[in-house]
Amino acid sequence: MIRLLWLAALMGLGGCSAAGHWSQAVSGHLGIVRAARPVDDWLADPATALDLAERLRLSQQMRDFASARLALPDNNSYRRYADLGRMAAVWNVIAAPEFGFTLKTWCYPLMGCAGYQGWFDLDQAKLRADALKAEGWEVQVQAIPAYSTLGWSRWLGGDPLLNTFIRYPEGELAAMVFHELAHQRVYVGDDTGFNEAYASAVELLGAREWLAAKPEALAAFEAGRARRARFLALAREGRERLQAVYAGPAEARAQAKAAVMAELRGRAPKEAPGYEAWFQRANNANFAILAAYDELVPAFTRLFEREGRDWLKFHAAVERLKPLPHDERRATLRSLDGGTSNEADPAPRQTR
Repeated sequence: MIRLLWLAALMGLGGCSAAGHWSQAVSGHLGIVRAARPVDDWLADPATALDLAERLRLSQQMRDFASARLALPDNNSYRRYADLGRMAAVWNVIAAPEFGFTLKTWCYPLMGCAGYQGWFDLDQAKLRADALKAEGWEVQVQAIPAYSTLGWSRWLGGDPLLNTFIRYPEGELAAMVFHELAHQRVYVGDDTGFNEAYASAVELLGAREWLAAKPEALAAFEAGRARRARFLALAREGRERLQAVYAGPAEARAQAKAAVMAELRGRAPKEAPGYEAWFQRANNANFAILAAYDELVPAFTRLFEREGRDWLKFHAAVERLKPLPHDERRATLRSLDGGTSNEADPAPRQTR
């Protein structure tokens, strides 16, 4: 499951038809704001389904835990809930070259550059994807259950809980809330990989703390993460093999790439059960964005241990990495993990 930080929809001015993207971004975000009501209002409403009410109560316990135990922002985010009546909050368009993993980036005020562009309307996202394909990019449209506005929407009531993820298994619901709040705690412009790996480490470590006194839920969470680890291992292997293909003779790339992809799809049912569909539709865009979320997570986990599992010290240590140049920041993180983080560096620095 991939979740993308997505202030791009709110602040998006990049790419073609910038005015159209800006217009749909503003109206789409305001639509979510208008649909959101305080959780207490939902709980007081007799029309609220009992199972939803139970999940909302649980979410507020998680929200309190996030600030009290994980030193994440204590604000109005995730204190409101909205039912959007659709399967995703937004749809992100991602693109990479036919023979490479450097994501196409869009640059925005305040947040810097990111390797994705978000749309609130699926049909519009597909049209943008088709235009990029016509330019020669390998493209995917991904349904995204949640996004963070980095705290900028506090004056509008904060980022809300959504129907798109409220019924996730307990561990994954906690992970979602912790991940998005982490983006409000530390964010580095123009470094998608750093931001997403940090938030992914927070979600994993935080969810384990949340579930520590719930052995059955913790076991289910760990089982799901173990399945994900097997998937990531196969995807990482595939990405490395494809990188070798792309570094080889140009005339042999297409055939060699097709052979690697066919083998991965054949192995997926046995080695990454549950993720067969991902490999069936995967292209360079999928491999590139996946690297942005996971490759630096072990380094952040090691940093957490180095800081004595103290959340305040951990966040402060991450903050100290922000001013470093991109390459120095990555080198420092890799040194924490013994230099073993196998990163494809899918989102290199971009100028605004």
